[in-house]
Amino acid sequence: MNSPVAITAGKDLEAEIRRLKSARNAVILAHYYQEPAIQDIADFVGDSLDLSRKAAATDADVIAFCGVRFMAEVAKILSPEKTVILPDIKAGCSLEDSCPPDAFGKFRAEHPGHISLTYINCSAAVKAHTDIIVTSSNAEAIISQIPADQPILFAPDRYLGAYLSRKTGRDMLLWDGACIVHEQFSEKELIRLKVRNPGAPVAAHPECPPHILDHADHVGSTSSILKYVLESDAGTFLIATEPHIIHQMEKAAPHKSFIGAPGADGNCNCNACPFMALNTMEKLYLALRDLKPRITIPEDIRLRALKPLERMLEMSPKSAAKADLSAIA
Repeated sequence: MNSPVAITAGKDLEAEIRRLKSARNAVILAHYYQEPAIQDIADFVGDSLDLSRKAAATDADVIAFCGVRFMAEVAKILSPEKTVILPDIKAGCSLEDSCPPDAFGKFRAEHPGHISLTYINCSAAVKAHTDIIVTSSNAEAIISQIPADQPILFAPDRYLGAYLSRKTGRDMLLWDGACIVHEQFSEKELIRLKVRNPGAPVAAHPECPPHILDHADHVGSTSSILKYVLESDAGTFLIATEPHIIHQMEKAAPHKSFIGAPGADGNCNCNACPFMALNTMEKLYLALRDLKPRITIPEDIRLRALKPLERMLEMSPKSAAKADLSAIA
């Protein structure tokens, strides 16, 4: 079988993708962790939930989601009438993989008195087992609305759960999952980088282990980190999250310097998400050409997964800006 690179050899991929996007009435979404070429050709670049909501608000017939599988599933949950394609169906997520639906369902059944807060980085089938979906941006605000005597089960990211437990003072039962990207950062190498760049703030994602977060001047989601570095007066920043977000930082603030936090080997190559890297311009072209791989979700699971997403949006700050999901349920 010919590789996507061989099949598309000699083509002007950018021009072909734009032609197919128009022909298919498609919208292209790119997560911050995608390669720069994909970010630059996308209609929207951002966090996973925000991208799905923007796509749902368009009149597009096709959503080409350049991210990982759970993100494309959220787009399908919110836009069941649209065709949702993912350039590489193998673009999964270590957090999703760490939380199999059957095991999570059994775990929930063993703790019937707990309310389940589940990070959006999970499969549609796991979402269908949960009470409220949360993101790294809204989790703290949602936890604050849950009665203090109500036990909480948090899945699948133990590091995000531990960070939220420290922030809110809530004792939560944590599922034992983690992001392979954010686990890779080295505290020793980060300290060395801080010494070489005195005064440079550290911005970190809450999926990082606590020994990394302890050195952070700002902890937040990818969009929160981007906002922080653009609004700060500092000129150099150390970024402890997947390094492809630096592309958006450099575009928005070319006069500033952004340095990816290093892994154990002293560089940040190991911190590039291998799942995100599976999506390429060649595969995006083929996905738009063939309208596959397609995301499909059984309707009963989609409807069950939609409920905790709706509950999240109702409890989130600035919820007035949310899409009317009742119309597509």
